[in-house]
Amino acid sequence: MLEMRSICWRILCNRSFSSSVTPNCFPLVSLDRPHDIWHPPPTPHYNTHKKTVEIDGKSIANDIKATLATEVNHMKNSIKKAPGLGVILVGERKDSRSFVRIKKKACEEVGITSVVVNLPENCTETEVLDAVSALNNQESVHGILVQLPLPCHLSEQKIINAVNVEKDVDGFHPVNVGNLAMTGREPLFIPCASRGCIELLHRYGVEIIGRKAVVIGRSNITGLPTSLLLQRHHATVSVVHKFTKNPEEITREADILVSDVGVPNLVRGHWLKPGVVVIDMGSTLVAVDFFI
Repeated sequence: MLEMRSICWRILCNRSFSSSVTPNCFPLVSLDRPHDIWHPPPTPHYNTHKKTVEIDGKSIANDIKATLATEVNHMKNSIKKAPGLGVILVGERKDSRSFVRIKKKACEEVGITSVVVNLPENCTETEVLDAVSALNNQESVHGILVQLPLPCHLSEQKIINAVNVEKDVDGFHPVNVGNLAMTGREPLFIPCASRGCIELLHRYGVEIIGRKAVVIGRSNITGLPTSLLLQRHHATVSVVHKFTKNPEEITREADILVSDVGVPNLVRGHWLKPGVVVIDMGSTLVAVDFFI
C-alpha cells in the first residue's frame, strides 16, 4: 500500500497534473531521521518476564488503505485523474501469481486502476522489453511493477533498467537504489516491503536510532533495501547471509531482527535476546487441505 501512496504523490507532483489540492495524508515516516545532534543511547534493561507483544501488520495496513482510499477519491474529484498501476507477470510461478493477485485486489480496494500484462514462461526478452516500453508510454499508468523473479533466460537487470525511473514504483531501478544508499538523496520510490518494515517499527514506537539491527538475507528485493533504510534511520546494522559464521551469535546482539529468507523456523529461540523486536519479511507458500 505504501508503493500505491507513492504513485498518488507522483501524480500530484507531476507538472502536467498540477493542482492546488492538498491531499489529506496520513503521516508516514520520513526517509532520514535527525542526525545533527548525537545522544548516546542508554544501556537497555530487559525484563525477562515482560509479555510478548505481537505486531499487528494487518490493522496498520487497513488503516493505511482506508486513508489511501479517501486520498484517491479526493484526487479523482479534484483533478479528474486516478492513479494507475501496470504489472508485468512472466510465467506461472504460484508465488508470483499470488503476489500479483494481492496487489490487484489492493488496488481495487482503494480505487487505483490496474492492468496486468501476462507473458508466457518461454517469452523472449524482446517481448518483455516491449511490454515495459508500452507501459512506459501509457499516460494512464503511473507506476510499473515487473514481478520478480523472472525466468532464468531473461536478464532482470536489463529489464528493470528499462523501466522509466519515474514509474519504478518497486524502487529497483539503479538510480532509485543508488539514491536510497546515499544520505541526503531522495529516491523517487522506496521498495515497499522495506518501507513497510520501518513503518511498523515507528507505529509501534520502536526506537531505531542507535540500536543494533540485524537483517538476515541480502536480496535486492528486500534484504538490501531494508538494511539501507535502517542505516538511514541511524541503526547500527549487521547483515547475516549464507556465508556468515556463527549467525546465532550475531542475532543474539540484535535489538531489532529482520528476517528476509522465507525459511520457516530458521531463527530459533536461543538466537534471540529478551526484548528483541522481530519482523519476518519472508514468505512461504504452505499447502493447506480444506475439508467441507
